[in-house]
Amino acid sequence: MLSRDPGAGRLFFEDFGAPDLNRSSWNVLTTGPVFNDEVQAYVDSAETVGVAGGTPPTGGVLELRAHHRPGHATEDGQRFDFISGRIDTRGRFAFRHGRAAARIRLPAGPGLWPAFWLVGSGHWPETGEIDVLECVGEPDWVSCAVHGPGYSGDAGLVNRLYLGDTDATAWHTYSVDVTSEHVSFEVDGRLVYRVTRPITEYFGSWAFDAEKFIVLNLALGGGYPYKVNGVREPYLGLPSETVESIRRGDAKMLVDWIRVEALE
Repeated sequence: MLSRDPGAGRLFFEDFGAPDLNRSSWNVLTTGPVFNDEVQAYVDSAETVGVAGGTPPTGGVLELRAHHRPGHATEDGQRFDFISGRIDTRGRFAFRHGRAAARIRLPAGPGLWPAFWLVGSGHWPETGEIDVLECVGEPDWVSCAVHGPGYSGDAGLVNRLYLGDTDATAWHTYSVDVTSEHVSFEVDGRLVYRVTRPITEYFGSWAFDAEKFIVLNLALGGGYPYKVNGVREPYLGLPSETVESIRRGDAKMLVDWIRVEALE
């Protein structure tokens, strides 16, 4: 169920209350170019993107699911051993400044790389990227980051939150406030990281006044997980025990709701 009501301060709201994904609000992505040496193909399939329990008025849960599909071929001839899901609002919804928040439950397993992020539709990284949530399967921490000109990729401005008496596989609310002067990240209402305009301008230019659309995805393996866990086999950043978890159907990113609100 989607609601846009700028007069009330709410710019976008989705509780996945319909039986299927609302395609008027969301695009389902399919793999073309591959980034970060990830090992999955994104496919538009009920196997990888679906809504569980989507019955109005209570809402449902978005499920982005990974599966083991050895030899899967994409339309451009690439081959992968895994498929997964990625959706975004490009061309359907974008905002400049405001608060974006989502209630999310992450899967367990080293090398699983779920993310909730915002990105501009222009040339990257000049239009900016805001990673509200990333996790590479380490149960005790999640990370957030910004990327822009002069501070992108491995030079991105990144911070971790160590979760203490809970872990990343519990339900948590991840949010970011974006203004003309700072980008501030919270987990369950706790401030995790604040990036100010002067911090970014030390490295390059401020990149967060452009319109940004929403991305939700479940990636597998690749450079970021490898840099954390050091695994090369059987797949880069993806150890055997996580492959077995994917085969069992346990690799799911769950999203209860997502909203964007204007800041007062």
